[in-house]
Amino acid sequence: MMLVCAAIVLSLAHLFCAMPLHCELLRPQIPDNATASKLVGKWFYIAGASQFPLHLLEMVLIDNGYLHVNPTGHEQELLITQHVTVGGKCLSSNLTYLEVSINNATLIKYAKNEHIVGKLMNSSSEDIFLIQYQMHQEKNYTGLYLYARNQSVTEAQMEEFRDHANCLGLCEEEIIYAPWQKKELCQMTETKQMTPQAQRFQLQSYNSSEPSTAGHLQQRPT
Repeated sequence: MMLVCAAIVLSLAHLFCAMPLHCELLRPQIPDNATASKLVGKWFYIAGASQFPLHLLEMVLIDNGYLHVNPTGHEQELLITQHVTVGGKCLSSNLTYLEVSINNATLIKYAKNEHIVGKLMNSSSEDIFLIQYQMHQEKNYTGLYLYARNQSVTEAQMEEFRDHANCLGLCEEEIIYAPWQKKELCQMTETKQMTPQAQRFQLQSYNSSEPSTAGHLQQRPT
């Protein structure tokens, strides 16, 4: 019952948020030849914001998490493996990849009943990783995630994230911060690199055979 009430409150939160008249900082990052190599490695999950109530509820349950970005056989594609600790369990997903070109960096996530497209957003530091996404499920929902090279970020970096969220019409009630109060259960292991063709085949196979969770990570226990 409490979760149902929370979902109703969160679903109404965006109605009380006023979007700024202009947001000059809110623009996608324009990658260069070095962008892909700079993104490779481990990124700690710091905070997320979303208009989609179920994503907000899932973020509340996350104790800690990280992304591991790996190169693939294609120089313009990076495989993103997500790991989170929830309720004493490690949950992982590798249904996401990032296409990096000179013009833009686009995040694609395939999941049954969901097709989420995101953009790598401009930021003031190479130590933070801002992803804005759009999800369509009956209507369009916007979200924003902040990852960083370290488990903690500066106040200026956190304020930058909040500014981006505000520009997207996401208010403080729609921002969830990772507590990082529990032990990180998901230990990073070596990931076998895959060609983009093999990765897409795996994603398509998963979509046709596995049930979907209506959420932010589409997680599977490891």
